[in-house]
Amino acid sequence: MTNRKVAIITGASRGIGEATAIKFAEPGYNVVLVGRNKADLDRVSSIIRDKWSVETLVCAGDISEKQFLENLIQSTLEKWGRIDVVVNNAAWRTIETMRTVSWETWNKTINICLTAPAFLAKAAAEVMEKLNTGGVIINVSSIMSQRAGGNSPAYVSCKGALDSLTKELAITYGRSGIRVIGVNPGNIETDMSRDYKNTEGSDLSDQLVAYMVNATPLGRGGSPSEIAEAIYWLSSEAASFITGTTLTVDGGFMSNLNDYSIKKMQFPTEF
Repeated sequence: MTNRKVAIITGASRGIGEATAIKFAEPGYNVVLVGRNKADLDRVSSIIRDKWSVETLVCAGDISEKQFLENLIQSTLEKWGRIDVVVNNAAWRTIETMRTVSWETWNKTINICLTAPAFLAKAAAEVMEKLNTGGVIINVSSIMSQRAGGNSPAYVSCKGALDSLTKELAITYGRSGIRVIGVNPGNIETDMSRDYKNTEGSDLSDQLVAYMVNATPLGRGGSPSEIAEAIYWLSSEAASFITGTTLTVDGGFMSNLNDYSIKKMQFPTEF
């Protein structure tokens, strides 16, 4: 078994996953990079290995496939003999309403966004229990688990379920020293925040992002690295008494009732 701790990061090829993998590598974690695009994972792996003296393991494949998850766990154990942190970050969705979503799209979203995180957590927890090392599982959810947009029903359903799963796993594995926490990002500058179109194919991303920014007390979107910082902190000993809950990282958006254009109409000199 290696002396270095090991973190498995899904969806590690870009965005929050890439930033999280880099954040864990910085203090010395060996990192398992999981995603569908091997070329992108290799790019992240090169960044990590060039900057820090840690090892990486690239696992390219479909996390919704049971055999791939089993191979992922086995490959990690064969290389390093331990698993300390799992970050369930990978996601997939379409932009449409419940009126048009297909059975196939619904099931694919559920498999990637809920079933895969559940069973990766289960498999990793079994290793942690067997080795008696404890560990941390972080489920990357979304503020959409609490505030739906009417434009991605399967994804919203998964995020609500992921928040509930976080509580269930924390109760199940807590006495084994395994903490399970959710992170609910708000408006974060990633590819997934830039794919909104109307029925004619016109891009609506700028308008939606502008609305979110105007309703956010800090007046901006967040960066993937800011979510990565929160994930790393929750995984550290500094957060050793935190489990079974979710941390909202949204610049204050969820606490705000109306956007700042309305506030300025009411109190023009105060906002």
